[in-house]
Amino acid sequence: MSKLDNLYQLDDLRVVDTSATAKITINKDHIVFDGHFPDNPVMPGVCMMQIIKEITEKITEKTLFMQSASNIKFMAIINPFKTPKLELQLEITETDEGYKVRNTSKFEETVALKSTSNFVTK
Repeated sequence: MSKLDNLYQLDDLRVVDTSATAKITINKDHIVFDGHFPDNPVMPGVCMMQIIKEITEKITEKTLFMQSASNIKFMAIINPFKTPKLELQLEITETDEGYKVRNTSKFEETVALKSTSNFVTK
């Protein structure tokens, strides 16, 4: 079970070598959207980073801790009522300490988030 308690559902996960594509559906009724924001729900950036971590953990079969993140670019608002279906493209490279993950998250053809994160194994 996700630490985000049903914030999203993993609909499909395809992994080829170091590339992965995950398709998820955001739960528009999740409590996080009551506070972020009541009349204009927006997916919190920290939740997107957690989703990336959780999917990477599923792929690597390791418990991970985010060591650092860089080049985080939020390029479009993710509104769970308008665009609940997201596609996350992950490029996962093993490092001496863990994994480097380059991410591009999008809905339809719109890129919503680009980031690079370094995870260490716990």
